[in-house]
Amino acid sequence: LELVESGVELIPTRLIDRDAASAAMIAAVSAFAKPRNRATSSIFNVYRFLRTRWERGYLKDLYHRRVLAGADPVLSRSAYPNWNYRRQLHVDMTSELWAPLETNVEPTSDDFKANDVAMRRLVEDLRIVIAKIEKGGDEAARRRHKERGKMLVRERISALLDAGSAFLEFSQLAGLNMYGEEEVPAGGIVTGIGMIAGRQCLIAANDATVKGGTYYPITVKKHLRAQEIARENSLPCIYLVDSGGANLPRQAEIFADRDHFGRIFYNQAILSSEGVTQIAVVMGSCTAGGAYVPAMADQSIIVRANGTVFLGGPPLVKAATGEEITAEELGGADLHCSESGVTDYYALSDKHALNLARAAVAGLGQSGIAERHMQMAVDEPLYSAEQLYGIVGPNLKKTFDVREVIARIVDGSRFDEFKKRFGETLVTGFASIYGRCVGILGNNGVLFSDSALKGAHFIELCCQRGIPLVFLQNISGFMVGRDAEAGGIAKHGAKLVTAVSCARVPKITLIVGGSYGAGNFGMCGRAYSPRFLFMWPNARISVMGGEQAANVLA
Repeated sequence: LELVESGVELIPTRLIDRDAASAAMIAAVSAFAKPRNRATSSIFNVYRFLRTRWERGYLKDLYHRRVLAGADPVLSRSAYPNWNYRRQLHVDMTSELWAPLETNVEPTSDDFKANDVAMRRLVEDLRIVIAKIEKGGDEAARRRHKERGKMLVRERISALLDAGSAFLEFSQLAGLNMYGEEEVPAGGIVTGIGMIAGRQCLIAANDATVKGGTYYPITVKKHLRAQEIARENSLPCIYLVDSGGANLPRQAEIFADRDHFGRIFYNQAILSSEGVTQIAVVMGSCTAGGAYVPAMADQSIIVRANGTVFLGGPPLVKAATGEEITAEELGGADLHCSESGVTDYYALSDKHALNLARAAVAGLGQSGIAERHMQMAVDEPLYSAEQLYGIVGPNLKKTFDVREVIARIVDGSRFDEFKKRFGETLVTGFASIYGRCVGILGNNGVLFSDSALKGAHFIELCCQRGIPLVFLQNISGFMVGRDAEAGGIAKHGAKLVTAVSCARVPKITLIVGGSYGAGNFGMCGRAYSPRFLFMWPNARISVMGGEQAANVLA
């Protein structure tokens, strides 16, 4: 310490004997409470060097353990960044700014228990519906599918993914009760994100047990949405093709318009041109326009005996030319791998094809965006997520503090609230989710002019820093009335909507309650391109509440 104060730099790689180093660290713990100067900055460098060596497996003796243990608490109370924690954020998350939120929830109260019971019932009802959807087509269709030597669609996805990894499925309720007596579970196609050969990929898999895998209007919409997610997140696309093409009785709803069937192949071409890899695995029929999926893919795989690719099937060929030919002869694996060159890899079975697909993904190399955020230490929230059942409840007229939700989803329940005393009906602030810094906006009531301005400011701040945004929607709309209009609610609300629209950082929206009117716009509803939008089973979206709509229409 005397050497440093006299102007001599203390170089970490030339540490003097242990007693002197220990004295320097002891001096550091008393000096950190003072303003920074050259001495304390250099001592911090010594500490940083020791900490780095410790993390790499060196300096494990009792001496260094004692030095580091003595210095850590002091550093956590100082203005210096904590070297061993959240280094990417460059802030000390144990400081007062990142203090854990205190909860006011009483799990033993009658309201909590009533909400808990009601919400669990809603979730259980949802699980029952999803369990039925996950079966796919009816028993007879599944039996015929298996008799052909095919794996069911979810079995295919499980075999494709890395062992033990998760699958984030999209739009499971698509097609539910949409077509009268016709059941179209999951819209006839399973889409989602999963890990393949250590790389996150977008998977779109036709379910041939649902109307032969033909495309209903909702199937097209779901497929296009999956491609949109792939483009926004630069995810390689893996198509598990087993489809009879367009659903002919509904061709007017799926064929002619901009976002109809043809858009799938347009998107595929654009994605490929932008460097987003397209891989097709033909595991069944691939008819008419659907034949372009493997033909336009960067790499394509076909299964012998089951996989076929043709613009017109045997019945159409016979009607047009009089030629009688089998599906395998017309467009099977032997023809397309040996003669036409449409497909690149010849698979003997579904399992073999999926192994080839995994090898194709592995050959892509490492992702351009390092997933370093997921490698950081992550603290569990201080409060159980199970308590969310009792906090929220199905009655949207009952309010709850959105901070109680935040406290149960962010790392360590730590939340650095932004403008806490201004625009109090909108809660904004910084938190960490799985080690990644995010900006959170959550509703605590109707949006006033001040809360709208606060939200716009916060969004612009996050965009400037490149911080992703998470919206927790429970909003009845913007404030109405003469005072609100005179105060410029329309203009201030427009500023919030503009900020949401122009935000170029990832946006994720979670609807935890109501989502009504223009409040849906200001809190990043579907029209404002959140990368993902999720709804809890109690959530509702509409122009206005039922009672208000009844009064307006009366």
